[in-house]
Amino acid sequence: MTPTPPSIVARIVDGPLIPKVEHAALLGEGWIPARDVAGPLAPGVVGALLRFEGIVRRGEPSEAHGGDERELLALDYQTYDPMAEREIRALARQVTEEHRLSSLVTLHSRGRVAVGEVSFVLIVESPHRAEAIAAMSAFIDRLKQDVPIWKKPVWR
Repeated sequence: MTPTPPSIVARIVDGPLIPKVEHAALLGEGWIPARDVAGPLAPGVVGALLRFEGIVRRGEPSEAHGGDERELLALDYQTYDPMAEREIRALARQVTEEHRLSSLVTLHSRGRVAVGEVSFVLIVESPHRAEAIAAMSAFIDRLKQDVPIWKKPVWR
């Protein structure tokens, strides 16, 4: 059987990642989880599907208050879109290749995301769980370090 090239979706979207927004972004990219495909990525190829959601916490350390945690209303995410989208896609390709993933999907918010709302989604599919877990951790660490997405706290 000829290996199917990995599926990669990497997008920055406006506002919180509510199900309607996530669905529209994934549908627009043509991504369907392998477990829902009756074709080359049919059951038996993907052994692990992991999903991570980054949710805005109620508290955030404040430099103005000596690093003590302050209560938030929201986070405002800012991006330099051309560079951020290019970097997030490049990172997705690198991690997919390094960890031999079947697919990697990442969506990150731009704009205001309130406490309790989702600002980041990462879905990885892999033949084995170890690669999926390692890929998830590597992607998140490198995203925070390398992709020009900044968060500005909106304090209560």
